Amino acid sequence: MPKQDNVIHIDKNVYKVEEEELTGSGLRALPEPDIASNYELVLQVPGGDDRQIADDEIVVLENGMHFFSVPKNLDAGGR
Repeated sequence: MPKQDNVIHIDKNVYKVEEEELTGSGLRALPEPDIASNYELVLQVPGGDDRQIADDEIVVLENGMHFFSVPKNLDAGGR
């Protein structure tokens, strides 16, 4: 049975991703235009502390993950 794409959300936009894992840089490249280098990419953690994703960090993707970007000079928790 073929593997289904993961559906993830970045800044409230939906992306279907074939890969099982991507780096932070790979995630930044999904939106058009890419998420700018002066923004942080953050993983929304339901019921926990949201987590900043480094460009070289490998993220194992799960269906329904939510990411958002914030300017680097803002606290990620202060959306």
